Amino acid sequence: MHTTASQHVTRIEAAIRSGQAARSSVAASWARSATLYHLDPAAARLENRLTASELAVACERSGTLLPTAAPHLDRLFHSVGGLGACIVLADVEGVALDRRGNVGDDRDFASAGLWTGTAWSEARAGTNGIGTCLAEGRAVTIHRDQHFLARNIGLSCSSAPVFGPEGELMAVIDVSTARSDLPEAVSGLIGATVTEAARRVEADLFSQRFPRARLVLVPGTERGIGATLAVDANDLVIGATRAARLHLNLSGNLAASPRPLADLLGQDAGDGFEDAERAVIARALARSGGNISAAARALGLSRATLHRKLDRR
Repeated sequence: MHTTASQHVTRIEAAIRSGQAARSSVAASWARSATLYHLDPAAARLENRLTASELAVACERSGTLLPTAAPHLDRLFHSVGGLGACIVLADVEGVALDRRGNVGDDRDFASAGLWTGTAWSEARAGTNGIGTCLAEGRAVTIHRDQHFLARNIGLSCSSAPVFGPEGELMAVIDVSTARSDLPEAVSGLIGATVTEAARRVEADLFSQRFPRARLVLVPGTERGIGATLAVDANDLVIGATRAARLHLNLSGNLAASPRPLADLLGQDAGDGFEDAERAVIARALARSGGNISAAARALGLSRATLHRKLDRR
């Protein structure tokens, strides 16, 4: 049954009055929209579009986000564009910095505000995929009449957060469609695909931040969630993705205060000088393919000295 704008407004007002916010994350977002941001669900249009110069500043402020995300947005659009979907990459303020869409749908999406330069934070647009994803720091799907503004109830939006190399919330990837005939299972598949794209962008941002580090997956976590550590040549952890930080209870600037990898993973690294010497010799032998003479030369030792050290191992 099609919901009219007046019915939508009445439903939202009733939900807020009845205290549904305590039981529903969507109703909680409605309450924020009405009481915290003083938005009117019946508002026909909000002034939430940046000027060209303001958008240029926002894009510059995003650093490497746009070029890093671009190939992943392309692949995502290739997967879901045939469903009449529009893809938006928004910054931490909810401003749409980049988008993908079918030319034939551009006029409709531009009218709906799914266009570069439009601000979709909850404070500016109420409950919506991008803004609510930012407010809650998690992947969300806001389906049609779950939006706060009646003007947006024709949209179904699936959004996933992108966290930066230090675990900070950095951006949102959103896939929106105005089609009303998509099965719920397809909407769920879109949500999973958006989340996967966000994790891939995070992985690229993380590897760019620590180009010389060894990247280690945290044991005991699902491979797809991106729980990764950046480890330097001394086996010290100098960086961690958000998933790794949550799993290992890490915080702060790890590059400034690195932590031993073995300590974080509960491993016995053997911290004595003899342990360190054995590790150096083992690496030299591995690099030389077991050739003792070559390993000794690499270590700056005589062959006899290396033999003596090996005999003590």
